[in-house]
Amino acid sequence: MQRIGRVDRRFNPEVEKQLLADHPDQEALRGKIIYWNFLPPDELDDLLNLYSKVAYKTLRISKVFGIEGKKLLKPEDDFDAMRDFTHSYEGEASPMERLHLEYQKLIRENPALEPFLNSAPLRLFSGKEHLKPGTQAVFLCYRLPAEDKTLPPEQAWEGEAGRTGWYLYDVAGGQVLEEVSRIAEVIRSTVETPRRLAIEQPTLRVIRLKVEKHIKNTYLKQVQAPIGARPVLKCWMELN
Repeated sequence: MQRIGRVDRRFNPEVEKQLLADHPDQEALRGKIIYWNFLPPDELDDLLNLYSKVAYKTLRISKVFGIEGKKLLKPEDDFDAMRDFTHSYEGEASPMERLHLEYQKLIRENPALEPFLNSAPLRLFSGKEHLKPGTQAVFLCYRLPAEDKTLPPEQAWEGEAGRTGWYLYDVAGGQVLEEVSRIAEVIRSTVETPRRLAIEQPTLRVIRLKVEKHIKNTYLKQVQAPIGARPVLKCWMELN
């Protein structure tokens, strides 16, 4: 995917024009594609194989016994990274890669979508019918803070560093789901999907506070975030 993106930019007429304007001495090199393949040394390849086996066994145990994969690891282990590594090492697209490709397809098919997303305020909300009749849930998307070591210590947690976190709260069971691929199946919508709102605002506020408490006890604790570092709600969706 990275090669395709770079080749596409290499032959973009506007990019080429600007490059030649800035670096006229490079004209003889433009229009050519040169690439290298880097293969790991045997020692690293053995290590990758071992890591892949451990990751596969962890995921297998999780599936067979119904144990959440993260509970089979130490707190500092990254279960999501392990799962994505297994997919990439086996030549498969990870769930996150598939979602990213799906997002790119949406952007291509709806040119007005990206400018809207870039200008939209935080805490946008919507609602739709749940895939399971009689089930209620709330999806919440947060920007999770992280330490930016390029800033002074007193400002390290105030910048834009961090990542996006997806959470699905089951209203009846009170459980919080974090698996992005499963959440995506529930919230996936089209422009024709009917909007449906049914949960009262006080109930939504209670749910939001419960999810933020969950984030505090999991993610913020894991990254050792200081007091005052908080997740920022970006958007949410009711499922009724």
